[in-house]
Amino acid sequence: MSGKGHHHDGSPGHDHGVTAGTDKRWLSIALALIVGFMSVEVFIGVVAQSLALISDAAHMLTDAVAIGLALIAMRIARRPAKGGFTYGLKRAEILSAQANGLSLILLGAWLSYEAVGRLIHPPEVKGGLMLITALVGIAVNVAATWCISRANRASLNVEGAYQHILNDLFAFIGTAVAALIVVTTGFARADGIATLIVVALMFKAGYGLLRDSGRIFLEAAPAHVHPDRVGGELVAQPSVLEVHDLHIWQITSEEAALSAHVLVEPGGDCHAVRRDLEHLVRRDYGITHTTLQVDHQPEMVLQVVGQGRVPDWTHHCVATHGPLHRGDGRNS
Repeated sequence: MSGKGHHHDGSPGHDHGVTAGTDKRWLSIALALIVGFMSVEVFIGVVAQSLALISDAAHMLTDAVAIGLALIAMRIARRPAKGGFTYGLKRAEILSAQANGLSLILLGAWLSYEAVGRLIHPPEVKGGLMLITALVGIAVNVAATWCISRANRASLNVEGAYQHILNDLFAFIGTAVAALIVVTTGFARADGIATLIVVALMFKAGYGLLRDSGRIFLEAAPAHVHPDRVGGELVAQPSVLEVHDLHIWQITSEEAALSAHVLVEPGGDCHAVRRDLEHLVRRDYGITHTTLQVDHQPEMVLQVVGQGRVPDWTHHCVATHGPLHRGDGRNS
């Protein structure tokens, strides 16, 4: 008997809803804090002639956009699967995360250019006004960071917004230090140096978001899952002779999927094997969305390899995709 196309997640059906821990209310509060303070900071930054303050305000604008995108993406991702979108629109959240990563890098590039210019020709900076504004900014960003940390950061979408806010907090700390140096020593170039330090942090966070979202778009396996190891564990289970067409990929940052074609020995219980394999990947790898096609080994065909002959059990497939795992320990 064959157990083809069975899906299993520990319940009668799949729940493709967005994780309940992702709390829109916390993101909305953070958004209100950011927009309110940003409006004031732009005005003060122009008056104080501080690039660090203006850059912080620009960064806060991207923070606001990042949180706005996160909220919109959450709403879109909740739409049910229908039509051609068989997974729904869950990857809208990954698009948002990628946009957040790209915006961090682009903004960092612009600030780098402006900071270098100010290092060469430093303007007069009103350090006192800059220091007071930076200290208030630290308080606002601590509050906003705390709000977003209360949401579900397992979502790459929320993590993108969180990274924006966290980097802005670092930026304000750098600005406060630079302002203190300007006030005490008159060293105006501290403003540009602080900006470059923050830019380095922005590049790091932006690269991380682009890397992680890019893995999902390229349908790579989750970073903590090694497909060859999974294939080896599956084929080592009782009655399993071969596993091929093994695919492991991420639908979103919080949901992975696995599919494979499994051959079992003649007389083996296909349904029992399927249940055991699903339990294994759920227990050891946290993958609950599985599609396993389980068949008995077809009639063996001998294939000449070198000086000997080995069984060829894959003639039933037109073409296999990915590594082939066999129970005799020979993988290809």
